[in-house]
Amino acid sequence: DSVKTFVVHLYRHIRDKNVYEIHQMYEGGFQRLSDRLFRDTPWPSAEAVAPYCDGDHVFLLLYRELWYRHAYARLSPLTASHRSESWNNYCDLFSVVLHGVVNMQLPNQWLWDMVDEFVYQFQSFCQYRAKLKNKTEDELQQLKQFDKAWNVYGVLNYLQALVEKSMIAQILEREKEGLESFTATDGYDYQGGSNVLKVLGYYSMIGLLRIHCLLGDYHTGLKCLAPINLNQQGVYTIVIGSHISTIYHYGFANLMMRR
Repeated sequence: DSVKTFVVHLYRHIRDKNVYEIHQMYEGGFQRLSDRLFRDTPWPSAEAVAPYCDGDHVFLLLYRELWYRHAYARLSPLTASHRSESWNNYCDLFSVVLHGVVNMQLPNQWLWDMVDEFVYQFQSFCQYRAKLKNKTEDELQQLKQFDKAWNVYGVLNYLQALVEKSMIAQILEREKEGLESFTATDGYDYQGGSNVLKVLGYYSMIGLLRIHCLLGDYHTGLKCLAPINLNQQGVYTIVIGSHISTIYHYGFANLMMRR
């Protein structure tokens, strides 16, 4: 019943573009229910909650994003098939944002967490795949079966596509000339549009910096971050995780280049 109520309300708030309420449910409600009912068990599957959100395709992609994030945090060990399913869900979700018509406003916190989690799960999969010594025959078989999941080119391509399609670099450039108000509105769209693609594109620049740091290509990482002016407050400073990640990886990349 608690989950049913949660899904019904979250679905309604997303349809109404009520960012404040979505944020309350995302930050508060989801965590409280997880602590109370799903401390070490998964949330109900997307198929089980589908009747309470009119089977809405995009909402169920968002729900699965939360489902897998909770699984990564609370359930261990995760199988290769879980990891691969989470990858497929991100591919579907980002494809909808890139090629569909998205009419939602989501809290910056959630959009940052999406990019953050995407990079984290990539890193986690690489580490999982590298430790072959303790894997059973079945696990090794699964790894061979899901060899396309979390491919480094795929991860880079999605983040790069979000940056390009959102035209965020041009938006930030135009903002310097006073032609845009992206930072002034914290990335939200008060004209009835959607903030999802623009803000995902913005946070993807930080995601790209992180991945290039993991790969040891610090020069490219800093180039990806160049459109964001770190000498002043910006959308990256609103969400504490994004603020820390940006400054940490920016500092680390500069250190590694002996600047």
